[in-house]
Amino acid sequence: MATVFVLIKTDPHGIPEAAQEIANIPEVEAVYSVTGKWDLVAMVKAADFEDLADLIPGKIAKVATIHDTETMAAFRTYSSVDLEAGFSLGLDD
Repeated sequence: MATVFVLIKTDPHGIPEAAQEIANIPEVEAVYSVTGKWDLVAMVKAADFEDLADLIPGKIAKVATIHDTETMAAFRTYSSVDLEAGFSLGLDD
C-alpha cells in the first residue's frame, strides 16, 4: 500500500467545491482545509506508486480550480500512541 499527501493550491473562492470533488475520488482517504502556503491537503492511498503516478496528475490535478500541487510520500506510519510516547520522552510527571 502506498500513501501520499498531496498539498494543493486552489482558487480561494472554490476551496469547498475543490475539496469535495477531490474527496469523491475513491483513492482519497481524506481532504483537509489548512492554513499556510497550501489550501488543501489530501491523504491518498493506492495499491502501489504506479497507481499514484496516474491518479495524481490524471484525476486530482485535473480539478479545474487547482493551481499547483506538491506530493509527499509516506515511508512509515506511527500510531498516535507512538507519537504521544515519543513527544513525552524526558518529561517528568
